[in-house]
Amino acid sequence: MKAGHLPRDLTLYLLARFVLVGVIAWALTLAGVPLLVALVIGLVVGLPLGLLLFRPLNARVTAGLAKRNEKRARARAELRAQLRGDATGQSE
Repeated sequence: MKAGHLPRDLTLYLLARFVLVGVIAWALTLAGVPLLVALVIGLVVGLPLGLLLFRPLNARVTAGLAKRNEKRARARAELRAQLRGDATGQSE
């Protein structure tokens, strides 16, 4: 996975989750459920359902976030080593 894909994957994942909540709420309003109640039910049902339906996209987003966090932790460790005065710039 390329680092440049994280913003795209994250946006797609968020949009897919919002669409899922909207579809659930829309179906419930067609069944006669009030809109506010339908939105709340859509949120509650859409959270676990989205994890199941969008599992591959969720995995890509999670991998991208983990890679970004790893890079940030490495850069933070190098900065701390430089601030301590280590000549190599590598910690431990």
